[in-house]
Amino acid sequence: MYLVKAVRNINNIARHTPLRALSSEAFNFNSFVAENEPMPSYEPGSKERQLLEETLKSYEGKVKDIPIVIGDEEIRTKDVRHVVCPFDHRRKIAKFTYASGDIVQKAIDNSLKARREWDRTPLEKRAEIFWKAGQLMTHKYRYDLLATTMLGQGKNIWQAEIDAAAELIDFINFNVQFAKDLTQYQPLSPSPEETNTIVYRGVEGFWAAITPFNFTAIGGHLPAAPALMGNVSLWKPSDTAMLSNYLVYNIYREAGLPAGVINFIPADGPVFGDTVTASPDLAGINFTGSVKTFRHLWKQVGRNLDIYKGYPRLIGECGGKNMHFVHPSANLDQVFYGAVQSGFEYSGQKCSALSRMYIPKSMWPEVKQNLQNIHKEMVVGTPLYGKTFLSAVIDDKAFDRCASYLKHVESSPNLSIVAGGKCDNSKGYFVEPTIVESTDPKEKILQEEIFGPVVTVYVYPDEKYKEVAEIATETSPFALTGAIFAEDPNAVAELSDMFRECAGNFYVNDKSTGSVVGQQPFGGTRLSGTNDKAGGPYYLLKFMSPQAVKTRNLPKKTWKHPSMAESQNSDKYTVNTESLPHVARS
Repeated sequence: MYLVKAVRNINNIARHTPLRALSSEAFNFNSFVAENEPMPSYEPGSKERQLLEETLKSYEGKVKDIPIVIGDEEIRTKDVRHVVCPFDHRRKIAKFTYASGDIVQKAIDNSLKARREWDRTPLEKRAEIFWKAGQLMTHKYRYDLLATTMLGQGKNIWQAEIDAAAELIDFINFNVQFAKDLTQYQPLSPSPEETNTIVYRGVEGFWAAITPFNFTAIGGHLPAAPALMGNVSLWKPSDTAMLSNYLVYNIYREAGLPAGVINFIPADGPVFGDTVTASPDLAGINFTGSVKTFRHLWKQVGRNLDIYKGYPRLIGECGGKNMHFVHPSANLDQVFYGAVQSGFEYSGQKCSALSRMYIPKSMWPEVKQNLQNIHKEMVVGTPLYGKTFLSAVIDDKAFDRCASYLKHVESSPNLSIVAGGKCDNSKGYFVEPTIVESTDPKEKILQEEIFGPVVTVYVYPDEKYKEVAEIATETSPFALTGAIFAEDPNAVAELSDMFRECAGNFYVNDKSTGSVVGQQPFGGTRLSGTNDKAGGPYYLLKFMSPQAVKTRNLPKKTWKHPSMAESQNSDKYTVNTESLPHVARS
């Protein structure tokens, strides 16, 4: 493993010169159609590359002071923390403070005060605010979004563009589209005597948005999606994504989001969780993070169920143990490239990252050789250098976790290193991309989530692919993403059916990462989460509490039903009502 420093001559170019002019057209909610955000190439010498490098340069020597924000009030406490670059942990880039439980409660109270007016703001107006935020991200702040994500979360240029610009903008624009589509439905009104309508309301109370380090887009999306639908949110950002997340929060405010609709609350996880789950006004939790934390929050909600005004809604995405299963008929080029990209991009810290791979024995020698050849070409180092393929893992905890698995590989008789296996935290939290071969399909490294650049391969006899596929379906408690590689259509159909319950996002002859908003809505089952499919149309239903309204247009003229009219043979059905004091007698 080695580090490479980028040394470039930067042209004196204005930081925020847009690649294309801001749209001069006014936002029209009724005619708006979302499209996926185009991504610049950032090739050396390109205009966007120069602008990005100039923006990165502007952050040198600066430590951003990030407050707790409640309404329009900025709060700082004595519990001071710092954000460092994961690839250079001596470099501080931001300072922030933790909110106490009392401050979190103050944020809840403030949000609830803002809720009534925001919920009654027309959807068209709420959508316009978020659309403006997307415009600001596309033009004015694109390079700042990339720069803060690269510096704080260790993403290289391309990974930062995919995440902090394209995906976040896509979330905003497609949510506007989906909100429009979902609220177009109105119930039948077959009679002129009455009109039936649906009022699309937010959920009473407040949402707690607990966001992860690994995607700026998820950080910005989890509090914004409820807000679009008329809710208020408390946003607890990840400590290590603080710099980029605070920028996103300020973009929302600059776009016109009223104070208190989203409050920005850096806090210790247990303090935040204890406070929000103890509030009778909790409407829901929108969460991305570890299984352990999500289960703890769910238990807290369960224990407090009697205190709530309603039933809190829980949305969780908790990672995976994602798989590539290679059939003997597979195209080998797809196997090599898919494994490298899905396993090692962003140091394996994507929820969907490849972690285990099953390969036929007849293919393994060629696959192994190609993986080793590619491994030699990978640049590991600072994400500020254009050729870097992967950088450091996010922090010391992630480094220690990866290092413990690499030590396990060294000690286990079932495991051997194919490539990589080294780690070094002297300057940054660097873990070399590592390929491991296992002779045991039940080895713990094939079962447990690592969340780092470690891919384990199990080589199986070609003729036993069904038997091994069956084992693979039961190996992991997660079910987030998975992929099969096969050219035989019968094998594709057969394996797709076998892995039906093993992945919320499933790929055929493609890698397990790279879902795109509006194209592959994302989410998994089992311990991977509640599979609410962010980036799809039904995700927003979680944040809505529709009210059915019936309006009578013409007054009733009688209380009697048509079946009660007198008939010629009504005497046959006469009942003796003498003993019934409240029944009318003829």
